[in-house]
Amino acid sequence: MFPRPGAVHVGRQPIFTRHGDVHGYELLFRGDAGATDADERGAYATSRVLITAFTEIGIEPLCGRGLCFVNLTREFLVGDLPLPFDAEQVVLEILETVEIDDEVVAAVAGLVRQGYRIALDDYVFGLGHEPLLELAAYVKIDVLETPAGELSATVDRCRKYEGVKLVAERLETPEQLELARALGFDFFQGYILGRPQVVSAAALSPSRLARVELLSLLVGPSIPLARVVGLVTSDPALSLRLMAAANADSLGLPVKVSSVHEAVLLLGVDRLRDWATLMLVSDLDDPGTHQLGAAITRARMCQNIAGRMDLPPEAAFTAGLVSAVAELLGQPAADLALRLSLSHEVTAALVAGAGPLGELLSLVAAYEASDLPMLLAAPVPVEDTARAYLDAVAYTGQIIAPRGRPAS
Repeated sequence: MFPRPGAVHVGRQPIFTRHGDVHGYELLFRGDAGATDADERGAYATSRVLITAFTEIGIEPLCGRGLCFVNLTREFLVGDLPLPFDAEQVVLEILETVEIDDEVVAAVAGLVRQGYRIALDDYVFGLGHEPLLELAAYVKIDVLETPAGELSATVDRCRKYEGVKLVAERLETPEQLELARALGFDFFQGYILGRPQVVSAAALSPSRLARVELLSLLVGPSIPLARVVGLVTSDPALSLRLMAAANADSLGLPVKVSSVHEAVLLLGVDRLRDWATLMLVSDLDDPGTHQLGAAITRARMCQNIAGRMDLPPEAAFTAGLVSAVAELLGQPAADLALRLSLSHEVTAALVAGAGPLGELLSLVAAYEASDLPMLLAAPVPVEDTARAYLDAVAYTGQIIAPRGRPAS
């Protein structure tokens, strides 16, 4: 049975040069065709924008040959969630809510070394983003909310950093536009120049099981490419998305692909895994979002505890994810494990609770059931198990948590 087609949406707002030419577009999350604001700006929203832009609508129809500016949360910057595209056409906007610490600064420096251009969104002097000014290609300043005197001082501070281009954003009146021009801003964005336009397209949503199965095939020590190709080919939505991803200009691939087999070979295992992960996060608005969030929490908790038990974190994550998805689908974990053709160790853990991974799954199940006697007898201290759970809850919350501010 083919999945039902639905509509996907992404907002785009132009960014203009001083001469009135379009320099690029900021891509914005939109839940429906009539939405005027981005009611979510978390990792889920970013994932949804990336999937929609790259694999369902296409970068060229959205941005032509201009740059596309994409808001990123901490998870994408530090590598918890993937950026499965090259740097040629994308500017990575660091949201003002990202807490800047040594890990973020090091991660951003790594992205710059890879060729990515960085923009600081809603920059306000003194809020802690100063360490990133030396790495930024663009600094976006909110003209609507910044008093004129403070605006001028912020511009002067930013001009001390060679190579930084200034973007005046949230321009809503002729007076604000005139002030921004007088202060020497390089680029301009706001309602007075162009409101966000919602671009929609019909799209298929891959089955949740197909996404999980694809991830499972890509985490083992040996990758069965024939099975990967067969799985993708069997799901029309997966086929369309991965073909589009492989053909996206910004991926930098040497040739255009004409088949799923070519797409899988050219994308490679790492990039396939990145796209499969991003699809899992981006489709969290499917029915069962809450349950899928619980599944991600369990998988992350297994991954967190794996290090204390000298177990491979990837296998632990897979075991936790598949066990939870089996519950979500109402299927025995043993049946799902056999269908997914997982490694022997993961299958044994899911089918019979055997081996170290089986012991790990039992420990996590005991924590979820508040089984204190079993927790006290476990090889991992209770406080470490609790910390692993709290980290997993926070991780899942960061992925799906909404954040909103009207864009202009």
